[in-house]
Amino acid sequence: MRARLSALVELLPRPLDPVRSIKLKLGILLVASGGAALAYFWLMIGWIPPTTSVTAIIGALLTSQILAHGMTRPLREMTAAARAMARGDYSRRIRVTARDEVGELGRAFNQMSADLADVDRTRRELIANVSHELRTPIAALHAVLENVVDGVSPADPATLRTALAQTERLGRLVTELLDLSRIDAGAHPLRLEPVAVAPLLADVVAEAEVNAAATARTPTFRVSVEPSAAVVRADPERLHQVLANLLDNAVRHGPADGEVRVTATMGPTGLTLEVADDGPGIAVEERAQVFGRFTRGDRASGGGTGLGLSIARWAVDLHGGTIGVIDSTRGCRIRVTLPA
Repeated sequence: MRARLSALVELLPRPLDPVRSIKLKLGILLVASGGAALAYFWLMIGWIPPTTSVTAIIGALLTSQILAHGMTRPLREMTAAARAMARGDYSRRIRVTARDEVGELGRAFNQMSADLADVDRTRRELIANVSHELRTPIAALHAVLENVVDGVSPADPATLRTALAQTERLGRLVTELLDLSRIDAGAHPLRLEPVAVAPLLADVVAEAEVNAAATARTPTFRVSVEPSAAVVRADPERLHQVLANLLDNAVRHGPADGEVRVTATMGPTGLTLEVADDGPGIAVEERAQVFGRFTRGDRASGGGTGLGLSIARWAVDLHGGTIGVIDSTRGCRIRVTLPA
């Protein structure tokens, strides 16, 4: 019986939905209630005081209930949705047709529900990605150390380098997670100083070569700096981080023995850095998404948390620069600009 009544109530019209103000709705509600009662008195029963009073009350109540249904229904739906969200269900949405304050509240509630659903999905992805990224180097490091302890492998430099590569991979993951916490906390530490571009690129490329070798990839790195003595005012640690993440992205998405091209050009407006690879490239409609969190290319090799480019964009934004994917005849080409 209650379900039937609910179904019938859903069919009731919402004549006040086009009204933008709930105050005006209340005024219309009162006028309509009184007018309906007075019209009934005048036309049907005349001015008989007792009957008139009772009929006026009943008519006003009936009319107000019909008109107020559409005003209060979204509030009841929000209450039910909020209870569902407390249980972890973020799929509930409010039917919003009104254009008044309650309608605005309903639209804001729907947006909040969608945002909370995205946060919950991101949290699950973070747990899954971090668990996967932690498990792989820990398992490899465990295997190497177990072989050394059991005497299967000697503790020679090659074996120790393998173990070192896995610990470095763990260190990079921890660094990315710390940077992610800084982003969420709104911490923007910058230590600006003159940075020589050529030596910085040499250090980053040397580090990228070691990391690539640990994943059985042997790309060729080609570096060009114009002018060779270019100097930019930046935070050296953050700039190193941007370049390291871009090179890591190029190595992952390019062929194992491909080429990664790094160019730096100092102009009157600032420094322009470009990193290009020979991979499949990024479609135009996907270029804005690659800088989001946990975005991992389907054809990427060597894993990754999907945080590298997001952290790179954060660091570039701190410097007041820009980062983006630009058109290229082959592979992917990412350009970073830093103001002078």
